[in-house]
Parts: sequence; C-alpha cells; structure tokens
Amino acid sequence: CLHELRANVFSPLLAVPGKKWTTPSGFDTGIKTFNSLTKQKEPLIVEREGVASCFTCVCDLSACTGRILSRLFGITVIHAMVITDIDDKIIKRSWEEDVSPATIARTYEDEFKKDMLSLKVIPPAVYLRVTENVHHIIAFIEGIVKNGHAYATTEGDVYFDIKSIGDRYGRFVGAVESQVEPGGSHKRDQRDFALWKRSKPQEPYWESPWGRGRPGWHIECSTIASCVFGSQLDIHSGGIDLAFPHHENEIAQSEAYHQCGQWANYFLHSGHLHLKGSAEKMSKSLKNYITIKDFLQSYSANEFRMFCLLAKYRSGIDYSDDNMLEARASLATVSTFVHDVQAYMKGQLQCPPVQEAFLWERLAETKSSIMKALADDFDTPRAVGTLLNLVYYGNCQLRPVSTSDGAARSPAVFGAVVSYITDILDADVASTVGSLQNVVEQLTRFRSEVRAFALAPRQDPLSTGTPGKPGLHPDRIPLLKACDTLRDELAPLGIVIKDRGATSTWEITEGKQGRRGQRIHNEVQEPSS
Repeated sequence: CLHELRANVFSPLLAVPGKKWTTPSGFDTGIKTFNSLTKQKEPLIVEREGVASCFTCVCDLSACTGRILSRLFGITVIHAMVITDIDDKIIKRSWEEDVSPATIARTYEDEFKKDMLSLKVIPPAVYLRVTENVHHIIAFIEGIVKNGHAYATTEGDVYFDIKSIGDRYGRFVGAVESQVEPGGSHKRDQRDFALWKRSKPQEPYWESPWGRGRPGWHIECSTIASCVFGSQLDIHSGGIDLAFPHHENEIAQSEAYHQCGQWANYFLHSGHLHLKGSAEKMSKSLKNYITIKDFLQSYSANEFRMFCLLAKYRSGIDYSDDNMLEARASLATVSTFVHDVQAYMKGQLQCPPVQEAFLWERLAETKSSIMKALADDFDTPRAVGTLLNLVYYGNCQLRPVSTSDGAARSPAVFGAVVSYITDILDADVASTVGSLQNVVEQLTRFRSEVRAFALAPRQDPLSTGTPGKPGLHPDRIPLLKACDTLRDELAPLGIVIKDRGATSTWEITEGKQGRRGQRIHNEVQEPSS
C-alpha cells in the first residue's frame, strides 16, 4: 500500500535525561539532518569516507535520501532491508487461508517488490528474511543473556531486562503513545519485551536453548543489521510510528549485545501518508488505503515521486486528487519545457535572440541553491521550487516567432539546462512508453507528408488564394481536413500533435486515456514540396 512509503504528523520527541548523543568521528558529508536521537539537526558524519550504512525495517524515506546521497553528494549508500516473513499476523492469515506461513509471506513479499519496481524505487543492496536468519537471532539473544541484560522464564520465553540498562531506556518517549508489550506473568517489569517466544500449538517453531519457539518482533532487526554492518550503524530510518517501542527496543538490544554506548548514530523518521481531511494514517486495519496497483491506474510513478518531493519527509502528507494534480502539473511544466528546448535545439522552434549569459548565471545559481536545500535536512520542496524557477526563466527565453531572420541561436545553454534538470530529477521526463513511440513517430511522419502535399501552393484560376498570393488545390482540402481530424481525435487518447508551420511535434502523455501526465515527444519536419 502507499502508506508503506510514507510513515500522522511528525510528533515532537520528549528530551530524556541520561541519554547523551556523541558526535561520531569520521567523514562529514556536508549535510545536516534531523536526528531523532537529539531532536535537532546534526551534521551527518559517516564512519567511512564516501560510504554510508543504512538499515530500514520497511520501505520509507531511505529510497529518496539514498538517491540524494549517492547522486548529489557522492556517498555510496549500503542499504539493507529486513523482510519479516514470520509473525503473529502471518500465522493467523495462514490459518484462515489454510496454507503455510511461508506461502503467505512469499506472496506479499513478491507483491511488495513488484510494487516497488513499478514505482521505480531503487531496491536495497540486500533483502534479508527473518526465517533465514533464526540461527543468528538465537546467537544474538544468547549474547544479550550472557551480558546480563535478558532472562529466560520457566515458560520458555526470553525477555529483555529493561532495569538492567538503567536510565538508558526511553530515547523516543513521546514519539507515539506509550504502550506496554503483552507477555506472560513471569516478566520482571511490565516494560520488558520478548526476545524469544515459546511456540504455541500449530505454530511454526525453531529449536533453541530455551525450547521450541520463534523470535520476538524487535530482535530480528537488531540481529540482521548487526550481521551486515557489525557494531556500528550510520543511519537507521523508518516511519515515526516505529520510533517507540520498536526502534527504542532495537537500540536497547543492540547496545546490550555489542556493549557499546551508541549503536546507530542517526535515526531518520518520516511522516505518515494519510487521506486528506483525516488524522489517521493510511492503514489496512482502518480500510482507508489505496493499493499501489490501483494508484497506478490513475497516476504515473513519476507523478508519485513528484508528489513525495513536494512535501518534507518528516511531515505528514495528505493524499488527495488535488495534491496529485499539483504534482502532475509540476511534472508537466518540466516536461513541456524539455520538449520545447529539444525542438529549439533541433531548429524546429524559432525564437528571438536568447540572453545566454543570463541563463548560464541562472543555471549556476540553481545548482548551488538546490545543493544547499538538500544539504539542509533533504529539503526537497525547496529544491523543486528552485528547479521550477529555472524552468520559468528558460521559458521566458523561448518565445516562438514565425521567422528568426537569421538571428544567433543558443542551443548549448538550453542543452545544459535540460541535462541538469533530467539528472537532478533522476528521471527522463521525456522517456519512452514502450513501442508506442515508434508507432506515433511513423504515424506523424506519414501525416506530415500528406499535410505537406495538401498545403503545396498553386497559382492558377482555380486556386483558393487571393490575387498575388498562392492558394490551395481545392481537391486537396479534404486531405488537410482529414489531417486536422486525426490530430483532434488522437488528443483525448494521450497523443498530442502540434503543427508549427512547416513542422509538426508530437507528445505522448503517460498512462490512461484522457490523462495529462508525463510526456514523451519528438519533432517531425514536414518534407519540402
């Protein structure tokens, strides 16, 4: 569901004494990001120069920040993601459908990966399933017990001992409403949470030193992150709803196992995606969600990406048709500009002399401003606004005229502007839509030849023109009308043909009939008669 990509409005975290954050030693990326551990922006310092380790429990802002870090700041992001393929919900669903938990888990895993692919989300370096790492989880729990921070009960459960870490617990108190994890009667403290749960009848289980059972919820992430990154993690990301108790418990377990004072240096939490006018996040349990498959029936992946870029990652974001149309309009503005620039560069669009020095200056200022915006806690709305300003300045220079009178042209500066725009958006805003592009190209070329034939001038008594001016062949006028009819009938289908004197341009709008979304384009020169 879409809510899996945006994790209610960002709640302020309460400061808790006794949990001092230490500035990491290492490489300063030049970025300041809001760290939920300190409740303020901090310089993003990674352990190794040019490399950042990142772990996430569910697909969230890490996909966006990963692109920004790698493409613009030269940081290689090693991103690992855990796949929870065994838990209470999966077991319950398997009973209801009379299939194995593995079948349920693989079905949803496959759907999730297909959805991410359809949204053009860069996958992590590795997906790690819980069921394939249970032996590591058991060893991790044994280490926590050995270090004196967990205990086994006579019932066969293992709990983390909150009191054993003193006042170090509670970094994310206030992030969400506090909740006590349910458990058996043998818990020493109501806050203690399960590391290992004894198996119940008909439940999957693994053998362990404490008897047959399966991992608790939180331990899987600590174990798998440690298997990949060791005792030090640069960035841990996730939705704000996971801050407490999940991320809080991850910190407690990991620092207890590694016997360190600061396991993850930065926690980046994203806001929720919710329906406009509702305070509730999109949720299957509340039945107020839209699936990605259904979403893509109305909007494109690039439109969704623009929708996300127009909001701060830490803020809640309203999903509505109005907001999606705003994203579509922003993308269409960029796409149309790219189309016009390419027509200009090919000599198909004639314009007055361009203020070339002015555009070079605007481009340089845009690059600097966007880097500053993204270095300030990944401020994508400010960056997009700056980019649209560059498009505005470019459009001001692209004023079509019927003849250029041999004026000097400036294709290079426009080429630089378009190259920068497509690179910064990490998408070809004039990308192809399958083999349809070739079909439209041939159709438009044939239409252009017919139109050129129909427009061929004729000077004789039967001409439709005025004295001294060439007119049209009367018998060819139906051909010209047929060309116009074809153009008009293709437009509602998402194929837009524009006649510019001796030139025709075409655009394909991405998606369903009648949508005006992302475009691809080309220009067709009508053959000389």
